[in-house]
Amino acid sequence: MSTWEATGVGSHPGENHFESLRVVFGEVPGLPYLPELPARGVGADMVGRTAALLIDLPVEVQPSGWRLTDRPGRDHQRAVDHLRRDLDGLEEIGHDYAGPLKLQVCGPWTLAGTIELKYGDKVLSDAGAVRDLTASLAQGVADHCAEVRRRLPGVTEIVLQLDEPGLPGVLAGTVPTASGFGRLAAVEEWRVEESLRSFDDPVVHCCAPSVPFDVLRRAGVRGVSVDASLLRRRDEDALGELGEAGVTFLLGVVPGRDVRLPDVGAIAKPAVELWRRLGFAPDTLAGQVVLTPACGLAGASPAYAKAALAACRKAAQVLREDPASGMREG
Repeated sequence: MSTWEATGVGSHPGENHFESLRVVFGEVPGLPYLPELPARGVGADMVGRTAALLIDLPVEVQPSGWRLTDRPGRDHQRAVDHLRRDLDGLEEIGHDYAGPLKLQVCGPWTLAGTIELKYGDKVLSDAGAVRDLTASLAQGVADHCAEVRRRLPGVTEIVLQLDEPGLPGVLAGTVPTASGFGRLAAVEEWRVEESLRSFDDPVVHCCAPSVPFDVLRRAGVRGVSVDASLLRRRDEDALGELGEAGVTFLLGVVPGRDVRLPDVGAIAKPAVELWRRLGFAPDTLAGQVVLTPACGLAGASPAYAKAALAACRKAAQVLREDPASGMREG
């Protein structure tokens, strides 16, 4: 069961990594994370940042996007440099931190549906290339986690989040080919399940509709991170099975872009109502549900990003004190 209360999805606005880290450690101290700042440009985006972790699979940027290449070049080095500076900042801001820490990387299927082979279509078009990419990513992520542990010896556990917004399309066969004129074949569910087991007890984040909850449960993931507003009644059998399996739910309950935030009762309400519909006891809610923004905060203002994280934490604390309060106040 989780004691994380609240956290963020990953991305933040602006280019000041130190300020983003200060916000994260200040507003969600139960599960801080290494924020991502895509506004910095090439190599700071989700795909480029993760590609910097790949072992023996260098990438470069072409007009069509990221592509595998023979040797590391300027684009690859830029991504590596961004990540190194981020880790330097994390070490400085979090030097005396003790507790869990979340790291986010692009998951193997979204990565495979985005990066192109050196000569040909996307990695996703070649099952062997997908296996190689997954193995490279798994090793790179393990090395990344080990470096974070060396830099922050007070970290008690690393929570690995795989960002998989492209996973529903991979399973449905709707990912476009590199040319854009066709669609890549749907991937069998067992391949997805097998690949996710290559990572150490991950949380899978998917802010797209039609999250494949049954696939994630069979893969044995530790948690699922979703936008609560996209959940449908037809998902509830699968969600119930996840809950019974002890999987942690990271529920996105505030928008990722600037809005006027409601009171904490209204913010908590989607979690409370979902828990009630699933038939679980109210006193288990706080131990198995973590509140987050609905998606990344890169499109928000810095002030809103801070306020959104603070609102998630306050709503989570209310749930811990009185699980039924979200119903009354909402």
